[in-house]
Amino acid sequence: MASQLKSICDVPGIRVGHAQNDSAKTGCTVIIPENGAVAGIDIRGSAPGTREVETLKPVRLVPKIHAVLLTGGSAFGLDASGGVQQYLEEKGVGFDVGVTKVPIVPSAVIFDLREGDPKVRPDKEMGYQAAMNAGSEHPKEGRVGVGRGATVGKVLGPERCMRGGVGTCCEKIGEDIYLGALVVVNAFGDVVDPSNSEIIAGAKTASGEFLNSEKYLKENQIQPFQTPTNTTLGVVATNAKLTKEECIKVAQMAQDGLSRATRPAHTPFDGDLVFCLSVGEASGNVMTLGSVAANLIAEAIVRGVKIGNQLKITTP
Repeated sequence: MASQLKSICDVPGIRVGHAQNDSAKTGCTVIIPENGAVAGIDIRGSAPGTREVETLKPVRLVPKIHAVLLTGGSAFGLDASGGVQQYLEEKGVGFDVGVTKVPIVPSAVIFDLREGDPKVRPDKEMGYQAAMNAGSEHPKEGRVGVGRGATVGKVLGPERCMRGGVGTCCEKIGEDIYLGALVVVNAFGDVVDPSNSEIIAGAKTASGEFLNSEKYLKENQIQPFQTPTNTTLGVVATNAKLTKEECIKVAQMAQDGLSRATRPAHTPFDGDLVFCLSVGEASGNVMTLGSVAANLIAEAIVRGVKIGNQLKITTP
């Protein structure tokens, strides 16, 4: 299952930066394509919180985006997008409108307000700091950036859940195609090892054993929007040349990775979504990219919760 490379930053031109408030247990993570990216999105959860994702539709004017922001703080955290825009504007990056350049920064949120201080959320200053911190080296994983306050397995509420986190990985396809993934895991459901379906993080019983959320849901009904405190966000990036439509297709196929590693996924209580960024000119096959992207999303989910909970990472 393990990919060949280390992180989404192995894709040429991709930089990642984290910023966080440790005492408030919230933060944000920015993915910056150095020369912009053709991008698409697929949203499957019923409770997404987003900004500027409308620009990702094929019929919209803007051809490229300039960063993606993943942030805690629920909808409040979208303020951090302004900080990323400020950083990029200072660098002369953005969509040229004649009088200035407008950086396009599609953004998405997780709900982490119950984990730390609900009055402290990612803001413009934190978004700016995350952009300042962005680099091409392997980014930190686990309880960092947007994953600082992430949790998983909340069918019994926040008292019986485990830690979530940020995970990333990458694979080289053929001679020159790189495909990387980065996720923040803040799921309602349990996280399982796709190779054997064993739960590795999730809701626990009073005695400390895994509850098995799917089994629990067969025997107990939960009212819609009773616990709107979840969401797994993913970003896949490649140096293959893709159109907006092709990016959307790869994002759709990448969503399969959520279903393989998160059970249940895409619930009424999650805002699960995946971005796809195309940053190069290499010739790639959409079906191959989507198939590999699903595996990478699943692997990144497993990495995020294992590192977040200080569990052993197994490599072949």
